[in-house]
Amino acid sequence: MKLPRFPLIHYLKPFITGLVLLSGSTLFAQRKDTTVFVEPVMIDEVVIHASENGLDLKEFIQRIKSDTTFYKAFRTMHLVTYNAENDIKVYEKKGNTVKASLKSETKQIYRDGCRTMNVLEEKTTGDFYNKKHEYNYYTAELYASLFFTKGKVCGEDNIVQGRLGQGEKGKGSIEKNKAKLKQLMFNPGSKVSGIPFMGDKSALFEPQVARMYDFRLAAEDKNGIPCYVFEATPKPEYKKDIVYNQFKTWFRVSDYSIVARDYALSYNTAVYDFDVIIHVDLRQVGNQLLPYYISYRGNWYAFSKGREKVSFTARFDY
Repeated sequence: MKLPRFPLIHYLKPFITGLVLLSGSTLFAQRKDTTVFVEPVMIDEVVIHASENGLDLKEFIQRIKSDTTFYKAFRTMHLVTYNAENDIKVYEKKGNTVKASLKSETKQIYRDGCRTMNVLEEKTTGDFYNKKHEYNYYTAELYASLFFTKGKVCGEDNIVQGRLGQGEKGKGSIEKNKAKLKQLMFNPGSKVSGIPFMGDKSALFEPQVARMYDFRLAAEDKNGIPCYVFEATPKPEYKKDIVYNQFKTWFRVSDYSIVARDYALSYNTAVYDFDVIIHVDLRQVGNQLLPYYISYRGNWYAFSKGREKVSFTARFDY
């Protein structure tokens, strides 16, 4: 049943704020039990009513911070058969003229604990590949490492406990950057190590960063599914000091699983900058939650690699 919408948004009263935001079971992790986050969360009347009828706000908001369903959905992709539509566009450094592209349909086959991939159709333009049929663009190489399978890969699982915190010691730059990307995507409340000059600014839920944001919790439908939506938006005076320009997640009311997430991230230093927008939709397939649609648009520069402007969409059919 579609949840009613209310135009009125309320700041939590002090006693509700205390209920939701105090103790180690709150949205914001305490540091050595000495720091308590006290930023207000705007909550609409539907959520307040739900909290009066069984919704445990403390438990739910802790779930926002510690959720693993999103990461698990991506790991589960390696354990299923699916078709994918891949559309990657590389743009001129100035303007929106496409200078290289790939459009393909691929099929991942999962059998006997191993996955392989067939390219069913592929069209490229420009210098998407070099003469050795290697990717000319770093974003394309990263995309391929995430969503394409080379040869046969076996022995994988979708266990997520402790995986995000694992380093990539001894791995190449692609693997190390995949690890950083996973941290930004799947654990946005954490500090991402190994990115120069960023410090704690990606630690969205830490008190010193959280004070720069407004937080909202509301009820709305997403893709026809009743959801609670949690959103963090930067306060105007801090827009140059933060990494997440938008962080918005839709949680399914029935079990708090994530059904969609929006990100907008940017940061600028002398040696690198990035401005990236990502949207992900998840879909229930049998008893598994899996990515269904991903869109990305990014403009980034690294001193060692130059500037890339790339967009891509990926659609998965299980």
